[in-house]
Order: sequence, then C-alpha cells, then structure tokens
Amino acid sequence: MKSTHSLALALAMAITCGSAAAADAKDTKQSLLFDEIPIGSWSTSAELGAITTSGNTVGTSVTGKIDARQELDDWSNQYIFSGYFKEDETTNDDGQKVRERSAERFSASAKAAYKLMADHEKLFVLASHVNDKFGAYTKYSTLAVGHGSRWYQSSDKSVDVEVGPGYFSGTNDTGESEHGLTVRGAAAMKWKISQSAMFSQTLSVERGTSNTHSIAETSLSTKINGTMQMKAAFSARNDTRVPDDKKNTDTQTSLTLVYSF
Repeated sequence: MKSTHSLALALAMAITCGSAAAADAKDTKQSLLFDEIPIGSWSTSAELGAITTSGNTVGTSVTGKIDARQELDDWSNQYIFSGYFKEDETTNDDGQKVRERSAERFSASAKAAYKLMADHEKLFVLASHVNDKFGAYTKYSTLAVGHGSRWYQSSDKSVDVEVGPGYFSGTNDTGESEHGLTVRGAAAMKWKISQSAMFSQTLSVERGTSNTHSIAETSLSTKINGTMQMKAAFSARNDTRVPDDKKNTDTQTSLTLVYSF
C-alpha cells in the first residue's frame, strides 16, 4: 500500500511539473510569437530588393526599408524609413535610347505609444511624411493621435487596431495645396503559419473632408536563418481625389531580403 501511495504521489508530481513546464513553454511561445521586444532594448530590420530587366523591356527598380522599434517601461516607439525608385530605358524622338525615372518615392514615419494598464492598450501619436515625385500627391504629411488595442489574439494569430483624429497637409500633382482634419483608422493582422513563415496584412485609412487616403500591404515572410528572411509583398496606395491625368491607385509588388538585428 505504501508503494502504491508513493507511486501515486510521484505520478501526481510529474503531471504537475509537466503541466507547469507546458504552461511556461506556451507562455514563452506566445511572447515570442509576434516578435515582442524585451524592455529596454531595440529591434531593427533592414530590407532591400532590386529587379533588373533586359531584352524587349529594359529597366531597374530598387526598394528598401528600415524599421526600428524601441521598447521602454512605459513607451513603445517605432521609426520607419522606406524608399522606392524605378528607371526604364526608352527611345526618344531621335531614335536614341535614354533612361528615364518613372517612380521615385521616399517616406518616413515616427510613432510613440504610451502603455496603459491593460495589455496591448496604448495611447499614441504618429507623424509621417511621403515624397512621391510621380504620385497623385507629390507631398503628403500626417499628424495623428489616438488609441490602440489588440482586438484578437490566439496561439498563432493577432489583430491590432488603432483609431483617432488627425491632420494632413499635401500637395497634389498640379501644385495645389490641401490640408484639413482627418479621422484615421488602422489595423494589422499577423498569422504565424509555421515556425519559419509569417503572413501579415496591414491597412490604414485617413478620411478627410476632400480626400480619403488608404494604404494596404499584404506580405509573406520566410526565415532563412536566425537573422535573415525572404519577404514577398504586395502594397497599394489609394486616393479618392486625384488630378484628371492620374490614377487613383498605385500598386507595388516586391521580393526583398530582410536582415534583423
């Protein structure tokens, strides 16, 4: 009987320890699932992609991005810098081949978010600026404040949302200046497909009195090793009010190499 009690006690302890270890492992996996940053540290990623074509169509396009995030006790900060340009070889009226720039866009943004008591609840301020030489808006600046929260989270998915008022100032292709108040909404979804693959979808919409400005990106990232990833992405930028000679939507498809440090 004594041996039976000892065996039962040992089995109970093993189950308890196993459950605790599983819970710890689950918590660790959950914390690492969406690339959460330890307090007091930085996480930076740099991505670069280039496409060169020859033959009937000759051209070169380059895209790059730097995303730096900082995690403090009370604040989460993020700084993003990106650029894209494209050159095509064409034949002029004299029959000479010349290279012409057909796309040139640079953007920068900074966001500071103050952490509230609840997990993933934040108050934020966001500033962004875009220079797009060939876009419907050659310059577009935004300043916004608002509230952000994690709307959904499971073992392999998360959805974060933001909403708040803002102010924009822009110059369209004809040189006309526009500015006014906006209402901004944004959402970001992440889905960890496997230990090495992540699907992401982001969307931001700024609705003003004269224009609605939207940016969306769909991407799939696959780890090559501990610091390198391959990323395939499709992005779209849309403005509802544009000059007559411009299209409402600009799209970009890219394949980039991402280095994290």
